[in-house]
Amino acid sequence: MTTNTKTPDSLPEVHPPGQHPPTPPSSGKPKKRGLIWVVFLLIIGGVAGYAVWRAGQPSTTPKGQGGGGGGFGGGGGGRGAVLGPVPVVVTKVARSSIPVYLNGLGNVSPYYTVTVKSRVDGQLMKLDFNEGDLVKAGQVLCEIDPRPYQVQLDIAQATLAHDQALLDNAKVDQERYKQLVKTDAIPSQQLDTQNALVAQYEGTIKQDNANIENAKLQLVYAKVTAPITGVVGLRLVDPGNIVHAADANGMITITQLQPIAVLFTIPEDSLPEVTQKLRAGAHLPADAYNRDNSKKLASGMLVTLDNQIDNTTGTSKLKAVFDNTDNALFPQQFVNIRLLVDTLTNQLVVPNVAVQNGQQGTFVYVVDENSIVHLKPVRVGITTQTSADILSGIADGDRVVVDGTDRLIEGAAVRVRKAGELDNPPGFDPGAGGRGGRGKKGGGRKGGGKKGQGGGAPQ
Repeated sequence: MTTNTKTPDSLPEVHPPGQHPPTPPSSGKPKKRGLIWVVFLLIIGGVAGYAVWRAGQPSTTPKGQGGGGGGFGGGGGGRGAVLGPVPVVVTKVARSSIPVYLNGLGNVSPYYTVTVKSRVDGQLMKLDFNEGDLVKAGQVLCEIDPRPYQVQLDIAQATLAHDQALLDNAKVDQERYKQLVKTDAIPSQQLDTQNALVAQYEGTIKQDNANIENAKLQLVYAKVTAPITGVVGLRLVDPGNIVHAADANGMITITQLQPIAVLFTIPEDSLPEVTQKLRAGAHLPADAYNRDNSKKLASGMLVTLDNQIDNTTGTSKLKAVFDNTDNALFPQQFVNIRLLVDTLTNQLVVPNVAVQNGQQGTFVYVVDENSIVHLKPVRVGITTQTSADILSGIADGDRVVVDGTDRLIEGAAVRVRKAGELDNPPGFDPGAGGRGGRGKKGGGRKGGGKKGQGGGAPQ
């Protein structure tokens, strides 16, 4: 028989009636664990903040020596200190001539425009041209029925013959009367009357000759010729129609395209400079470009300007003439005109891509002899499509950055490369001199530095 015995520790605790059992003391482990997490997060935040602050500070490591802590920079600041010297393309500031242009929007206009009309009435028999042909001055274009005018010519010639016979007879009587008057056979009044009759017939003969010339002219007008050399447009009247000299629309239109004119406008503030040049007898070159200024169409000369300013737009109208030998310009075409009004000589000129704009205004990046860039504020004068005139801020011989400016800051180290060369050509180590064990001048395995000095831990 087995007897279950309980030790005093296993016996249930007995409490007096009406009293609750005492609350066991609470453990301190949860509070300690929370405090540890708070301290840990503060340490992480401090380390991250220091890393961000350090990344924004320029490196103080001398150029060409490795930085401590395994850094990649070789002496630059900011982004350059992390990735090595920034590869850039530079060009030297030089003095050159820079043109001064005035730009204006122009409309191509034919040098001459003629609406060809008939000068006689009649039926249009045929057209001696094709639409769009280049015709020469004096070339026959249309033929109108000439038969009515040939009849008029025949009538005028017959009238002349009749009146000429009357004149000849009157002259014979005139000579006879002159002899009779000398012998007092007839009164002198009869001779005077005969003289007047001869003069009358002579006047009639002149009129008949004029009628003949008029009839011949109508025959000439029956063949319509080109008054100028130009391009024929679409015909307005077809053969077989009756045309009249009083028709308003005409039969065809001819436009002269070689040479051709362009009417363009410039601001009234720029007008004095142009008028001064014209009055001095200067020939100002003008270039015509297409609508987006991507292609040059023709070159010509400014010939004249309007005699007044348009008060609604504040612009003045000018006229330039172009040879247009290749027919690049066409009537009513819109073009951009660049008028050369002056040329400035011995100016400091840099490429347009070198000029930057920022909060400090207009500036360029200049590379010194130590391959360190410096931000130089400049004052820009006249700019062209490729160059900019620098009035102040840099000097002759300065090397300005023309490619790679987006990665530069004041004091950054750079590596000058040639235009078209890769940023990092084969064999180039962007961390050379800054990363332990790989820089020729840094510490590590081949850098000559001791462990922990100048180049980080050896590899």
